[in-house]
Amino acid sequence: MRRSTLAICALLTVATYGCDSAREKLKLAWDKVRGRSTTTATAPTPPPGQAPDTAAARRAAAQQRAAQRPTPPAPPRPPGGAPVTQDVPYVSDDTGTIAPGMSEREIYQLWGAPAAVRRVGEYTYLFFNNGCEYTCGTMDVVTLQNGNVVDAILRWDGHGYSGESSSPPGKMPIPNTGGDTLRIPPP
Repeated sequence: MRRSTLAICALLTVATYGCDSAREKLKLAWDKVRGRSTTTATAPTPPPGQAPDTAAARRAAAQQRAAQRPTPPAPPRPPGGAPVTQDVPYVSDDTGTIAPGMSEREIYQLWGAPAAVRRVGEYTYLFFNNGCEYTCGTMDVVTLQNGNVVDAILRWDGHGYSGESSSPPGKMPIPNTGGDTLRIPPP
């Protein structure tokens, strides 16, 4: 820094030392330069005869600042007005029983288009609505390996699987009390 700049800073400091109004003006100017909002109300300084800040005064000031904050907008509502966390009854004319070894095209002809399709390597997972997505914890899932059915997890009465499912309807899930961790039950 140059000497003239240092001298000006020293003079400014000496001139404004003890002057609260000048200090506030400088603070507002710096806030404008830095892009900070200057709309917040500053707390008035207590008169020289009053006691310094108390806990009650700090709480009241904090409540006043909280009341002045704008409320955040409400989250968007789900489309159709239906709650997101409830099952919606599923009715379809596309019913029937699939068998191990069927192709993806044959399943589409029998049950119609799935709600979602996921492909990972040689496996394809077809997800179909079943009306108990939330209470059952899953949609009806058909697993294909190399284009042929190898497994199905079905909960809707209109969908059937003639093979042996890895998750028959009577099998209850194991509750996980440990949070978001995955546990594999012993065989």
